Amino acid sequence: MKTLMIQGTTSDAGKSTIVAGLCRALARRGVSVAPFKPQNMALNSAVTPDGGEIGRSTALQALACGLAPHCDMNPVLLKPETDRGAQVILDGRVHGHMDALDYHAFKRQARETVLAAWERLSGRFDAVIVEGAGSPAEINLRQNDIANMGFAEAVDCPVLLAADIDRGGVFAQLVGTLELLSDSERARTRGFVINRFRGDLALLEPGLEWLTGHSGKPVFGVLPHLNGLLLDAEDGLGLTESAAEAPGLKVVVPALPRISNHTDLDALRLHPRVELTLVGPGQAIPPADVILLPGSKSTVSDLAWLRREGWEMAIQRHLRYGGRVLGICGGFQMLGEAIEDPQGVEGEAGTTPGLGLLPMRTRMVAGKQLRNVRGTLAGGKIAVSGYEIHNGVSEGPALARPLIDLDDGPDGAISDDGQVLGTYLHGLFDEASACTALLERLGLRVEGAVDLRVHREQQLDRLADAIEEHLDMAAIVKLFDV
Repeated sequence: MKTLMIQGTTSDAGKSTIVAGLCRALARRGVSVAPFKPQNMALNSAVTPDGGEIGRSTALQALACGLAPHCDMNPVLLKPETDRGAQVILDGRVHGHMDALDYHAFKRQARETVLAAWERLSGRFDAVIVEGAGSPAEINLRQNDIANMGFAEAVDCPVLLAADIDRGGVFAQLVGTLELLSDSERARTRGFVINRFRGDLALLEPGLEWLTGHSGKPVFGVLPHLNGLLLDAEDGLGLTESAAEAPGLKVVVPALPRISNHTDLDALRLHPRVELTLVGPGQAIPPADVILLPGSKSTVSDLAWLRREGWEMAIQRHLRYGGRVLGICGGFQMLGEAIEDPQGVEGEAGTTPGLGLLPMRTRMVAGKQLRNVRGTLAGGKIAVSGYEIHNGVSEGPALARPLIDLDDGPDGAISDDGQVLGTYLHGLFDEASACTALLERLGLRVEGAVDLRVHREQQLDRLADAIEEHLDMAAIVKLFDV
């Protein structure tokens, strides 16, 4: 067997983290290993070198393996646009838009895409570590399943079941999940991994012995809670403040309902002089030096949400008192005078007034811009790199004062007074020098930025060290037979 699948008792049980850690641990042992996620539902995505799109957590797992991300690693990506509908990405390209019922019927076709991608990947690597989605015990979704046991059964691979003890009820999670599996699914579940444990392991051991005796399956290890571990999130967004000991810049971010690629904020969370606050629905908007409007999968509907939550008036007041505003991707589009969507690319066809902070208009057009880019900050020599994932083309006088000079042309805009800035680039804070220069434009004239690329590598090694120490790696390697 060359494939091992990590499934979870719940969403956010730690599947993405465990897969990333196993990938790095095996890669450090010299194993040719690759990650695979059959189906992902997330608004955090990454651009592959060939211009495709996959889930950002899978791209992180590729990095853990020492690989460039590839569309075969995540053949189906669902990007929610409403509570009942999503954009469907197949093999890295937009296939269309479907509501939940239509997609459920479409899964037979998606299954062929998934199996073909897995076959290509498994033919190139000695080991493939697969990440499930949600829980295999979602019995209402088992028909034509491609995300969990349906995939495992199709390729005949062993499964480890992960559970988050920090949520409480870990034994009920594991035993209850097993109970809802079929006999063949239960048989291919080789054992358990318990995640995010705090405290004295001796107090947990009687429960582990009972679990093994009751289920007949071993516990492959108990991973401790790793304080401060920060890796690219699959999708979840915690409404928390960053812990800046001596904040020099207060940044406030609206937690948009369809916020996308919020990993843009990770470098700011880590900066010792930045206090980052995410503001959810119904929460008061606190004073700030900078209001940052993040990316959005549904720009017009998220703009309407901003208005309902009082952000438009708060932004106007913020600017009157000398504050700054930065918009990224969808947030950049919101800063203009209007968003035109004559074909209904992102929703109902029509034109929506923007915030009117930059003299430009954005027109939504079919065909998504997907590319990795490099350049410099306008007016300087500071190197910037990032990626674009967006619909829409922006035009107008504002673009005559770009924020960034890309290798193939200008990007973004700066208002005449310098208070309002915008860009289409995600990941622009990831490099320390670019982060420092951008924060200086926003009002923080001190160094201290963390190079997020270096930080990712350090965190992956830290995670792999914990995997090696706390999991039975010898037994896990035997599951692969590599």
